[in-house]
Amino acid sequence: MTLPRFTPEQDPGPNFLALIEDAGIEKTLQSSLIDDLPHGTTCIAIKYDSGVILAGDRRATSGHHISHRTMEKVFPADNHSGIAIAGAAGPALEMVRLFQLQLEHYEKVEGKSLSLDGKANQLSQMIRQNLPQALQGLAVIPLFAGFDLRLSRGRLFQFDVTGGRYEEANFAATGSGSVHATTVIKMGFTEELDESGAINLAANAIFEAADEDSATGGPDLIRDVYPIIAKITSTGYEAVPNQDISSVFGSIIDNRRSRISGGD
Repeated sequence: MTLPRFTPEQDPGPNFLALIEDAGIEKTLQSSLIDDLPHGTTCIAIKYDSGVILAGDRRATSGHHISHRTMEKVFPADNHSGIAIAGAAGPALEMVRLFQLQLEHYEKVEGKSLSLDGKANQLSQMIRQNLPQALQGLAVIPLFAGFDLRLSRGRLFQFDVTGGRYEEANFAATGSGSVHATTVIKMGFTEELDESGAINLAANAIFEAADEDSATGGPDLIRDVYPIIAKITSTGYEAVPNQDISSVFGSIIDNRRSRISGGD
């Protein structure tokens, strides 16, 4: 195959994928396979008066196909921190397992846990090491949150595909539904949020994101599948029980029905 030549006016720039498309070169089998891999979507983190809430929907998609309805996207990293994943499911789950192992190994060797900043830096490095795979379509963009025992407060971190680490003051979101979730959180967030208010706000954010984004899964009442919500406080990481999450989403649905009936 002869490589295409371009005049200065036709220079496609540094975007190799755009160059392939402009040149009319068909996608390779490898890129087609990558397009069909399961991807996780919307995850959020919200600070409140006693710590941090981590939440994520349960849907994984392969293009326009729903590949999994019960995917786990929120995990404990260690006793006082957690990680929520969005992006290519396989590499994301592998990154979580390796991250958990590294934190456990450090604690056993040193006799104490790594600082929260150190954990965030370690995760940042792992994301940076995944950059070659990300350029092939296997990007992983997690959220990391925890309770800093040294500062006695919750903290949360957002990342980019190059491993850039950014601490957020109040909340963060990642995944395809993050724009819609962020809008809901902005409207409802206050500095005085308690645990119940933070859980309700997280549930509302995912509910509205699922209503606007086809890749984000909302509550599945038929299968009894609900988004995962976990809290991280001074006592450690704790998943919110499924029955409590079910009750929260039941209230959201009832309120939505009430508004619709009132509008009629």
